Amino acid sequence: MIVGLTDEDRVYLGGDAAGISGSRLTIRKDPKVFRNGPFVLGFCGSFRMGQLLHHVFKAPKPKGDDLDRFMTTRFVDKLRACLKEAGWARKDSEQEKGGTFLVGIHGRLFIVYEDYQVAEPADGYAAIGCGNEFALGSLHTTATADLGPRERLTAALTAASHHSTGVCGPFTHAAAPSVSELLELKAARHQDGALPSQRRAADAAERSDAR
Repeated sequence: MIVGLTDEDRVYLGGDAAGISGSRLTIRKDPKVFRNGPFVLGFCGSFRMGQLLHHVFKAPKPKGDDLDRFMTTRFVDKLRACLKEAGWARKDSEQEKGGTFLVGIHGRLFIVYEDYQVAEPADGYAAIGCGNEFALGSLHTTATADLGPRERLTAALTAASHHSTGVCGPFTHAAAPSVSELLELKAARHQDGALPSQRRAADAAERSDAR
């Protein structure tokens, strides 16, 4: 299962290690939560889908201020193409379906469902997969507690693992970069992009001023 929450301008995710097939449980080493560019993602269900999200999916970078539009159009379009090209997407009564996972970007948390709808929980937290009801109860209870985001996620995963046979540790965590971190990275890349001619011109101007 996957749990996620927003804290200031950052999104944090946590996941368990259970791989379930009927009554069989396998503790997986490969994580269910991970970074992909500026995004943090966490999946439930098919590990094949998770591997595609982690290692194959080339997540487009948001442009402009309309993040809702971006997520429901460019992000989903790229996602559908990735899953179809990898042979994982399926059709049911001519309706295309994918899988369910959490996405964090720019301090906002989204749920992408198997029909490719994109939801943003108003509470600022979410849980998907086995035992999600127990995790949601924990996240609601700790919303006013003096706990850090990782502590809240661990408490939610622990509650789910205590009450659900489909959840087990060890737990893993991942976080999306904050908005300020992304802006700093963009500024650094812009500065590096000035090489070499623009930097030489700037250096020449500084020497001229020094004289």
